[in-house]
Amino acid sequence: MDTDRPDTGRVPGCYRHPDRATGISCTRCERPICPDCMISASVGFQCPQCVRSGSGTGHGAAAASARNIAGGVVVTDTALATKTLMGINAAVFLAVLAAPALLTPLELLGRYVDYLGGPLEGVSTGQYYRLLTSVFLHEQWLHIIGNMTALWFLGAPLEAALGRARYLAVYLLSGLGGSALVYLLTPPNMPTLGASGAIFGLLGATVVLIRRMRHSMRPIAVMVLLMLVLTFVPIGGSGEISWQAHIGGLVTGALVGLGMLVPSAAAGRRRALVQWGTCAAVFLLAGAVVLIRTAELV
Repeated sequence: MDTDRPDTGRVPGCYRHPDRATGISCTRCERPICPDCMISASVGFQCPQCVRSGSGTGHGAAAASARNIAGGVVVTDTALATKTLMGINAAVFLAVLAAPALLTPLELLGRYVDYLGGPLEGVSTGQYYRLLTSVFLHEQWLHIIGNMTALWFLGAPLEAALGRARYLAVYLLSGLGGSALVYLLTPPNMPTLGASGAIFGLLGATVVLIRRMRHSMRPIAVMVLLMLVLTFVPIGGSGEISWQAHIGGLVTGALVGLGMLVPSAAAGRRRALVQWGTCAAVFLLAGAVVLIRTAELV
């Protein structure tokens, strides 16, 4: 079987298990390998074939120390966080269908004034939780189906490459970044919801991953272009699209991805410091945007 396939521009499948997407490569032959095939080596990890043909450590010793491209510990179920996020989105969607009143206090809203004397509502009144709760809200079946399909195809391979904690950081910070830009640039009384900002963040991080792995950029560039076209070109019946959430999420995801995918030469504590320091910096940047807008509305 010919295992030396040309780059496809997306996260490849393991050369021994083609149905398993992976962001990990053998340090000797550079073929993609899944967690079941990884064997720890003095530098990185190797595939079973390279270990058999040369010197290497045993598979048992590798299980506890195998690392992915971002330096995280490799686990058996590499899509658990993605499945969990999909489950949370689905559960919230069904809850809103059953009790529509749940939608109003959770959607992203800058400031709403009830002229009949009711309380002020919105992020500017201190309801900062809306910046993230809105990321898990959907109103229509087509909306959630489209977002969850994109979450699965983008999220599962990215989670395998980054590991759960780093992947969740990309997702949540991208959602926050998208919400922050929506809050900054849209009218304060315009409600916004949906996971699109977080999903565009996964797309931005995937661009960084493809670049880091030196695969062809053309297919992912086409995907980004297509999604941006769908963002700015209205389609009949699709409702108004929040381009602010898409752009905010895309940029945030790319920035966090750059921090997460620092070269492996920056190993150990230094690498972790860069990764989580980048997350902290992006969080503070989003927070600054939110505070600036709040100061304008108060």
